[in-house]
This record gives sequence, C-alpha cells and structure tokens, in this order.
Amino acid sequence: MIMSEKQKQQTFTIEDDHSPQRIDNYLFRQLKKVPKGLIYRLLRQKAIRVNNKRIKPEYKLQAGDIISIPNIEQETLATTSTPSQKSIDLLEKSILYEDENLIILNKPANIAAHGGSGISFGIIEIMRVARPKLKNLELVHRLDKSTSGCLILAKKRAVLKEIHELLRASKVKKKYLLLVKNKWIGGTRKVNVALSKNDIKSGERMVTADDDGKKSITIFHPKKIFKDMALLEAELCTGRTHQIRVHATHIHHPLAGDEKYGDKVFNAKMHKLGLKRLFLHAESINFFLKSSNKIINITAPIPKELQNIIAKISK
Repeated sequence: MIMSEKQKQQTFTIEDDHSPQRIDNYLFRQLKKVPKGLIYRLLRQKAIRVNNKRIKPEYKLQAGDIISIPNIEQETLATTSTPSQKSIDLLEKSILYEDENLIILNKPANIAAHGGSGISFGIIEIMRVARPKLKNLELVHRLDKSTSGCLILAKKRAVLKEIHELLRASKVKKKYLLLVKNKWIGGTRKVNVALSKNDIKSGERMVTADDDGKKSITIFHPKKIFKDMALLEAELCTGRTHQIRVHATHIHHPLAGDEKYGDKVFNAKMHKLGLKRLFLHAESINFFLKSSNKIINITAPIPKELQNIIAKISK
C-alpha cells in the first residue's frame, strides 16, 4: 500500500560508503520486504526523488543525497518466498573464482542478474540466500538475462567502489564471444558509434545509434568465418546497455538469437539448428585490484549449447 502524498514520506540520507551505488540497488537493500517490481514502478513513475528532483532507476547516489519515497506498508507487502535449492546449487556450481573480496560466476543464460518486474529472484538475490553471512554482497556490473559468462559480485562496499572506479576509467578488460549473421569481410573492426536509451510505448527499453548519445566503442575480432555468418570476439572499450548487440546490428551483423535487435529470418534459421538463446557469452574479464594487490584474470568456459551450435555450422 502506497500512502497518499499528504502522509509522511520515508527519507534516506546517503553516507560515503553507499556512494556511488545505483539507487535501485540501494532501495532493494533498505526495503527488503518490498517487492522489487513495486520499487521499479515507483522509480518509473518518478514517485521516488533525490534532493527533490526526479531521477532514473540507474541514478548513481552521491554522499549527502536525500532520497524521498512514499511511505510503504512493508509488512503488508512482505513475501516469504525464497529461491529454490536447485537454483542455489546451479549458481554454486557456476563459481569460477572466489576470495575474501569477490565472487566471479559463469552466469547461466536465462537467469536475470537481479529481480525486477515479473522476476522474483535474480543472480544477486539467489547468491544472498546462498551466502547469508555476506551482508554487503552486491553486483558489480550486469549482464542481460539471455547472456552467459563472467559476472562479478563484490563482498565489500569498498571493493565495489574500487571496481566501479576501474570500470569508469576503462581499466577492466571484458571480452565476449558472439555469433553473427553474414560473412565477415576483413580483419579487426572498431565501431565508434554513440548510443542512446529510449523507452517505447510498451515500456520496453531500446538502445539506438544516436550522434547525441553517449560515447560507445566496441572492437570486433573475427575468430571463425563461415559462408553466411561469423564467430567474433568483441572487446568492450565502454560499457553501455546492449552495446555489443546494437553495434553489431549497426554494421549489418546482427547477433544470432537476438529477438530485440536481430534478424527474424536468421533467428528462425538458428532456432532450427537448436539455438534457443542469444549467442552472446562474456568469455573473459581482466583487471588489477590494488587493494588486494591481485591481477584478476578469469575465463568462463563456453556453454555446451553454444559449443553445439559452433560444431553444427563448422561441418
């Protein structure tokens, strides 16, 4: 139940250790009994404000910010459901690396990074149940639900902030494996095309090439070239939403299985070959964590379903 505007609002003042955290993630932790879908709806409806200003769900909080949110009857909205033991076991088996600061998963496809509208549990919610003693466990970055591969979770706020700084400085090297339509001509190709996020009538978010958008750079390297498609490696120089997918489509090489930005005829062809997901895999991640004096260099094995597709088209 959302209280009327005349009734008292809840307020939260942001301290240094919560900066620069996304507002949606912050509210998920503060309002644990409130469904994430409701929090997202309030954010979309601009009912939640920071410093009396309207903000977006991806807004990064700064020390001193004051969040105002309509008072919510948390007990009425409480949920007692928990992730299944099967999903917990799946993620435990997917851990590629773990130390006192980090967990890096080989994220399975078709599991969202976090809960939201219509999704009760994502990776972060499941891992918090699996590791209840890790009170500050947070996603460092995100992968689309349909994408598999390297996904970093931080166990400490200080480590989360440190890696966020590395990401902003482009000091985290991320490489992806993807299968695209059409034969690849030539070698390495650098795509420097600005991108903008737009909401369409259905509420779905689309990303488009836009000169007035944010700077976005992807470097594509051919790995295997087939008659009418190609297996590529993409190196991210920036980390925009759907960047690889939109850049690939922009240069006329849409990803196999991409229902949002891809080619329907190509997708149907790949589906007949057994592809039932987006062919995009975050295959490696590399960065230096100064606080622990460690070079983190992790490679995620390619899922069997993608290996099978490569084997079929290689014949």
